[in-house]
Amino acid sequence: MPSGRRLDLLDPTPFDWDDADLALGLARTYRWGGHSAWPLPLSVAQHSISVMLLRRAAAPHISPLEDLRELLHDAEEGLLGFDAISVIKPFLGEAFRALTKRLEHMVFLRYGLPAWNAKSHAAHKRADRLAAASEAVHVAGWSREEVRRTLKIRAEVLGEDPLARHYGCTPWEPWPPGVACERFLAELTRLKQAVAAS
Repeated sequence: MPSGRRLDLLDPTPFDWDDADLALGLARTYRWGGHSAWPLPLSVAQHSISVMLLRRAAAPHISPLEDLRELLHDAEEGLLGFDAISVIKPFLGEAFRALTKRLEHMVFLRYGLPAWNAKSHAAHKRADRLAAASEAVHVAGWSREEVRRTLKIRAEVLGEDPLARHYGCTPWEPWPPGVACERFLAELTRLKQAVAAS
């Protein structure tokens, strides 16, 4: 890790990375197989902030801890450096699924996150699918029909980018890794402080 820590992917602990390691890993891990209609691909860090904002918009009274869980919902991908596109996941098999679950468990332990229950996970998946459908059209260049027919995502496609409203950035444009890292780390730090104060 950039911090000098070592992460054993086959036997991880919650102490094998620091927040900056995670933010950088997520900023350098790309969604949609790294493909984009823009000059840059979309990072998992940027996607994670989008999902957090969408979930918060749907539930304005969400607690800081739940907010943090939304921000970190794909954190294991930043530790692994790989976001498997949906169509290949079945071919990666049970061993890969167990590996990612183990990493996710370490993330939840490190940040004191509660396990998903049926209600919270369903609410999270609504926000995640809304982000995915919108990214598919506005970032990856899919048509709305392809999103429904090929990707099997039934969520609506947003017209307004929640990140543009929050940061004043160009709607739907993927951020450079340095910007994605900085913004993710700032959100992570803010939420950890909010959780500690609550």
